[in-house]
Amino acid sequence: MTTAVAPADSPEQQASHKLNTGKTIAFFLAFVALAAVILTPIAGLAMPAKIALGMLAFAVIMWVSEAVSYPVSAVMIVGLIAIMLTFAVDPETGEAIGASKGLSIAMSGFSSSAVALVAAALALATAMQATGLHRRLALYVLKFAGEKVSNIVIGAIVISIILAFFVPSATARAGAVVPILMGMVAAFGLAKESKLAALLVITATQAVSIWNVGIKTAAAQNLVAVGFIEDQMGQTVSWGQWFIWAAPWSILMSIALYFIMRAAIKPEVESIDGGRELVEKQLAEMGPMTGAEKRLTAIAVLLLFFWATEGVLHPISSATITIVAVGFMLMPVIGVMDWKYAQQQINWGTLVVFAAGISLGKFLLDTGAATWLSEATFGAIGLSSMPILAAIALVSLFNILIHLGFASATSLASALIPVFIALAATLDVPNGGIGFVIIQQFVICFGFLLPVSAPQNMLAYGTGAFTSKQFLRTGIPLTIVAYLLILLLSATYWNWIGLV
Repeated sequence: MTTAVAPADSPEQQASHKLNTGKTIAFFLAFVALAAVILTPIAGLAMPAKIALGMLAFAVIMWVSEAVSYPVSAVMIVGLIAIMLTFAVDPETGEAIGASKGLSIAMSGFSSSAVALVAAALALATAMQATGLHRRLALYVLKFAGEKVSNIVIGAIVISIILAFFVPSATARAGAVVPILMGMVAAFGLAKESKLAALLVITATQAVSIWNVGIKTAAAQNLVAVGFIEDQMGQTVSWGQWFIWAAPWSILMSIALYFIMRAAIKPEVESIDGGRELVEKQLAEMGPMTGAEKRLTAIAVLLLFFWATEGVLHPISSATITIVAVGFMLMPVIGVMDWKYAQQQINWGTLVVFAAGISLGKFLLDTGAATWLSEATFGAIGLSSMPILAAIALVSLFNILIHLGFASATSLASALIPVFIALAATLDVPNGGIGFVIIQQFVICFGFLLPVSAPQNMLAYGTGAFTSKQFLRTGIPLTIVAYLLILLLSATYWNWIGLV
């Protein structure tokens, strides 16, 4: 009698086992780090501040390792802060903080106006998906681009720029453009792994990341920074102000993107015969603009107008304007979707992660933990005594490197912006250091190097159009140019307009 031999695990199964083991180790390591920070005597830090530092270590390990999903880690962060503060001693009163105040601190991020803006932005992105308006806009641009590859590359960049104004979700913007580009490649008879596919898809994806910087409402991580700035620095950053500061960088980067992509990836052909016909066919299949698309167009244009004129023609905040716009989108007759659809399609986990990140950052700042961390790291190298350009250069480089470990720029902003706000207070810069913090937020948006650096990168990578090596080949020169442009504008344009 022979004994059956169990089949050996496939390489994919072995990799999955290793990944799960690594996540399990990271999960327990996060709790060990939390306990170690809390139990270690730190001169000048009260228990609430040590809890804040411990929670930062816990969060970073969870976010970098993705031991659990981001929404789950967010719920854990809020719960742990509330529990530990219940028993922690308030250094001002000498008594336990208590459950009520502890929960209030842990949930503070959920009351931020920035969270309301993110929620409204998610609803706006959902409305675009419900009507297909963003896809129609992309098709119109590609129709005018024609069939030459160079023009289609420009078209992919232009689409990303246009959609950044109206679609406050990088993933949604990439999701609108990438399938159309892949369809054009397939129509020409090339494989999805072709160099042409890699060129077009990577271009569109990198352009999305570039314009995450240029438009305040284009990415959730920008709203994290704005929320901290308003709460801790007492300064409001309007949509128009952000655009004046950031758009020149994004415009220059868009030009650089074209030349870098054309140099880095040489496609098999320089013209896609039948490409225009394919786009026209897809437009014909969509039919004429529906009533919902027309109404959404009107709402989006009005929304953009009110965003751009905030603080100039009216005092209404971006958050208030966006919430009102979403209200119109959900109304009977004049709306474009109903609540049931919105409830099913909106990624509520994103909102929880965002709010928990705000809570953690506010906790770090209010307890003085962010200031201590800034002094212990950047203060140790004498950053406060350096010229502002040198400080921006060093901190930006640190920012770029640490982003390699984060798959979420929102989480990265939650971890770093509080530290940068504390650091800015020690620098000799105008306007209380708001410019320094804003510039570092621009750098946080860099996701050019790896597919795992941003959700839109992963969406595009999932098509199989390019390899990690191809993405890195374009990402390295893009990151270098982006970094040099940060320094150039810091020394010139941003200095001239008084940002730094």
